Amino acid sequence: MKLISIKRETKTEKRFSPRMGKLYTNVTYIRKQFLNIPIKTLHKYRETYYGEVKDCQDCVLTR
Repeated sequence: MKLISIKRETKTEKRFSPRMGKLYTNVTYIRKQFLNIPIKTLHKYRETYYGEVKDCQDCVLTR
């Protein structure tokens, strides 16, 4: 049994972009886990409407 593992999980979230307004997008989280308990988020990214992959820092959750 591994003590530390890396897991990728995709969720649908509500985001706000200044150019497009409110949008629902799939956000993928890459998390480090210790005994299947998440301890740290390593990276968070989303796929745009046009298929590009972007970092989640460029869009905010609220206005």
